[in-house]
Amino acid sequence: MIHPQHWPQDLSYAGKNVIVIGSGATAVTIVPAMANTAGHVTMLQRSPTYIASRSEQDVFANVMRRYLPAKLAYSVSRWNKILQGMFMYSMARRRPESAKKVIRNGVIEALGEDYPVDKHFKPSYQPWDQRACLVPDGDLFKAIKSGSASVVTEHIDSFTANGIKLQTGEVLAADIIVTATGLNLEILGSYKLSVDNKPFNAADSYCYKGMMLSGLPNFAFSMGYTNASWTLKSDLVGQYVCRLINYMDRHQHHYCQPVLPINGIEAEPFINFTSGYITRSLDKMPKQGRDKPWRLNQNYILDRMSLSYESVVDDNIVFSSITPE
Repeated sequence: MIHPQHWPQDLSYAGKNVIVIGSGATAVTIVPAMANTAGHVTMLQRSPTYIASRSEQDVFANVMRRYLPAKLAYSVSRWNKILQGMFMYSMARRRPESAKKVIRNGVIEALGEDYPVDKHFKPSYQPWDQRACLVPDGDLFKAIKSGSASVVTEHIDSFTANGIKLQTGEVLAADIIVTATGLNLEILGSYKLSVDNKPFNAADSYCYKGMMLSGLPNFAFSMGYTNASWTLKSDLVGQYVCRLINYMDRHQHHYCQPVLPINGIEAEPFINFTSGYITRSLDKMPKQGRDKPWRLNQNYILDRMSLSYESVVDDNIVFSSITPE
């Protein structure tokens, strides 16, 4: 029994029967990688995930690199990818039935008309109610089609000496079981925070600009996007924090702290997502408001405007200095 975060370096799975429990990003990455060597890999999922194939090579970026200076080619390719992702997400939310049809047709094209696509690759929720998965060059589908991997959609009844018993009564044989599911979020890295020797509970705070917490001075964190590359937001937060520190240095401030409006804020969940690992942790997460700067954007352009171009000074953040005495 192996958890992906604690993978034994000396694990040999050549010729072994492997069951990977889960259907998220971890599972769809592990399954085709192990299928190249293992005897057989079974992806056991309780319910399906939206999975689409995308070319491992970015054709647009390759063309830009061929004809443009390196720095310009990088910038153009990056913005093309950002805008393409935002457009696809927007269309999926506005026209979910069309998005589902496109994704389903892609799976049928990869696995064939005879494969039970609706059983294993038709989620019960709308696209982007939970994170979707992209598999490079359809490697997961290739592993399934070759017979080196398979998908089983069923609930687990119990573990046995030789594998997993399903609620249908069927037993899946396994030498190795990989638990690529059941993640528990550690909010703020599980730090035990205090202010003036009083414990600070993140769940009682509100998130300012998606990166600072009300009542917590000199503290920023990175919360990436659920619908785009995580590092896009991380870059913006890093740049904003540098601007904030430079401003404090110039004005000899020792600390800054987001402060809630006098009239309060109407609370909303920090993340509007139905994934199990999110819903299990909502009671530990800070809250957000309906309006900026207390709202967590899931939009790179809005965040770029807010974090890169707007002043670090506004009515919702207090700067102060500590006197020598």
